[in-house]
Amino acid sequence: MKGLEKFYRKTLQERWDVLQDRKILTSEQIKCLKGTTDTTELGNSMIENFIANYSIPEGVSFHYLIDGRDYIVPMVTEEPSVIAASSHGAGLIRKAGGFKTKIKQRLMLGQIILEDFQDFQELREKIEHEQALLLRIANEAHYSLIKRGGGARWIRCRKLADDLMSIDLAVDVQEAMGANMLNTMLEAVATYVRTEFSQNVLMSILSNYATECLAVAECSMPLSILKKENFTGEEIGHKIVQASRVAQLDPYRAATHNKGIMNGIDAVVLATGNDWRAIESGAHAFAARDGLYRGLSQWTIVGGQLKGRIELPLPVGSVGGSIGILPLVKVNQKILNVKSAEELERIIACVGLGQNLAALYALVSEGIQKGHMRLQTKSLAIAAGAKADEIQQVLSVMETEGKNLAAAKAAIKEIRRNKQHERN
Repeated sequence: MKGLEKFYRKTLQERWDVLQDRKILTSEQIKCLKGTTDTTELGNSMIENFIANYSIPEGVSFHYLIDGRDYIVPMVTEEPSVIAASSHGAGLIRKAGGFKTKIKQRLMLGQIILEDFQDFQELREKIEHEQALLLRIANEAHYSLIKRGGGARWIRCRKLADDLMSIDLAVDVQEAMGANMLNTMLEAVATYVRTEFSQNVLMSILSNYATECLAVAECSMPLSILKKENFTGEEIGHKIVQASRVAQLDPYRAATHNKGIMNGIDAVVLATGNDWRAIESGAHAFAARDGLYRGLSQWTIVGGQLKGRIELPLPVGSVGGSIGILPLVKVNQKILNVKSAEELERIIACVGLGQNLAALYALVSEGIQKGHMRLQTKSLAIAAGAKADEIQQVLSVMETEGKNLAAAKAAIKEIRRNKQHERN
């Protein structure tokens, strides 16, 4: 577009000026953008064509008792009901002793894709024979990782098609998410394979399908804990199990089931400066690992106890990348009081399970809308222009006049008219 050429080379003020001069934004809208930035312009150093810091609310979720330890969990989300549901689900589980977790291992995977090879079996044997050398090449490409106790651990070969194969490299990246270091190691190995094995390398890149970095969270509670108004604990428990079963059988339900789980997981991943898109893609791939997309969690009743379990890949880090740049990440790490990336994995898995319990509990009893709309109504009041000291009055009016934007605006107008009369 004319006037926007080489936008990335302009100063922040020049970008704002261009947007206003081209009538893309008004002066008031530019003022709104300016109100999001500080003098450090951190965003300007992180991304290209920066114009503003986009703000999403952050809150904290309570009641997380994990492996005998209490946690306060920071969550970043724009959806009204997520944190309330998270605390509710964790609170139910806490009553029965809290969550138990397991981490099987913590390795990240990368791929070197070869094309147009002649004989897969022969090439695989050659690569496996040279595995020690290839691992050494990978480790030499990022020696600092070795000094911290990490490094390349193994290599495997998979045939993808008659003309395509993947050399998978597994790496212990220690406390980092590991994308950059893994890609560096992959490219070093790829260069050797290309030159010494005379093979065509299509590409070298990490995989977000982190099947060697799985976290498990489990819980168990007596059915009596689930008792609610017109439902016995046994009734709700059996309905939760049936709802869980539907998510294992039907991908239409599984997609929404898993979206609810990721509501909580994404919020914590975002709050801790990790790549929520990577976690999302890996989780959904894992949900379809047997060929049918299924729910990530499962609920059963055994011996009068409702038992929940979730397993998913969680390749998160506690250092590196945006984790070390964004000031709020350090604050959130302090709130969590975690000592390692593995501990963070355990917490995130528990948040996913707690979030899921709260959603299923609501779905099979009062329905999802009652609690959700209670918080959504507050959002409507704010969208209508209600100030902090007006919100409760507006909500009271909306209970009788209607839970919609028009009712909220009418309530605000009436409240302010009454205030004006009182002043006069």
